[in-house]
Amino acid sequence: MKLVEHFATGLDAPICLTWELTYACNLACLHCLSSSGRRDPRELSTEECKTVIDELQRMQVFYVNIGGGEPTVRSDFWELVDYATAHQVGVKFSTNGVRIDAAAARRLAASDYVDVQISLDGATAEVNDAVRGAGSFDMALAALQHLADAGFRDAKISVVCTRQNIGQLDLFKELADRYGATLRLTRLRPSGRGADVWDEMHPTMAQQRELYDWLVAHGEGVLTGDSFFHLSAFGSALPGLNLCGAGRVVCLIDPVGDVYACPFAIHDAFLAGNVRTAGFQEVWQRSELFAELREPQSGGACSSCQHYDACQGGCMAAKFFTGLPLDGPDPECVQGYGELALASVTSAPKPTGDHSHRGGVRGGPVPVSIGRHPESRPVSACEENPLAGLTV
Repeated sequence: MKLVEHFATGLDAPICLTWELTYACNLACLHCLSSSGRRDPRELSTEECKTVIDELQRMQVFYVNIGGGEPTVRSDFWELVDYATAHQVGVKFSTNGVRIDAAAARRLAASDYVDVQISLDGATAEVNDAVRGAGSFDMALAALQHLADAGFRDAKISVVCTRQNIGQLDLFKELADRYGATLRLTRLRPSGRGADVWDEMHPTMAQQRELYDWLVAHGEGVLTGDSFFHLSAFGSALPGLNLCGAGRVVCLIDPVGDVYACPFAIHDAFLAGNVRTAGFQEVWQRSELFAELREPQSGGACSSCQHYDACQGGCMAAKFFTGLPLDGPDPECVQGYGELALASVTSAPKPTGDHSHRGGVRGGPVPVSIGRHPESRPVSACEENPLAGLTV
């Protein structure tokens, strides 16, 4: 059995799981997959998070990809990072850079088990800030500079590929090289607020080809997290597993402990259970949803396509949130079948939960100065404002 076939039937533990620690965020990115902004007061406590980490250690999970929201605004963020690494669970966390000052960078550089991804959606302030908010480009670059100055090796620059930034791929690579970082490209999905801007932001067919050609030329030095296996129908397969790992090798834990099959499929249809009621291992190994996802897939309408073995029908989340059947073509099918299928779609499911800031913060980030030590506590244990105690 090929390795990819073994993965398709599911593993006893995920290779990597995504854990959104909080919905709190100082930004309001247009395409945010979890519609983050406001903290959910029900989010897992410090002790509950440590219980999950204990399970991950017992299951021998290699590492956890921590996100949000902006995970560093949780007052116990550094405590949880230290607890995870002390229990043999590596940490990769994604951040917009708001809390990565010189002191935080030195702390990160002293650890061998923590990786950092700085999010950018434009290689220039003009393109980036239109999506992530005014000042966010400079904030991200400042974080990258702090990491470089501290001697942190191989930070990641994480880019969601959009219609607006596909033409900047070379510039993104130059930025990564400038800071001694690695470029990581991911696919835009119609998840969270991304559903609202999908029609305006997802790459055109010509840009899909441009991206594919660029990845063929640079793929060995660029990370993709298997985001673009649907592009394999252009020709040869791109580096990676090239399959949907939802419920098989990856999953998501959200801030309140709900476990979803995929980080991009936050919807009740993909909810497998909750760590508070069952524990993570029980959900991963025994949930009916995950068992169903691990069954052999027929390919549906795509099975007769000569490119099916290469693209595997594309992304489950992208299909679901554009109203296409899960056994149908990807909405960005490079052979054009998705476009044909979309013509008959009359409605699409809405993502579960909207945690966006009230009052229209989307035009720009909340202006924040880093006035506290990373380990300081919030002004109130039940304060929902993620910026409590910060100088505004």
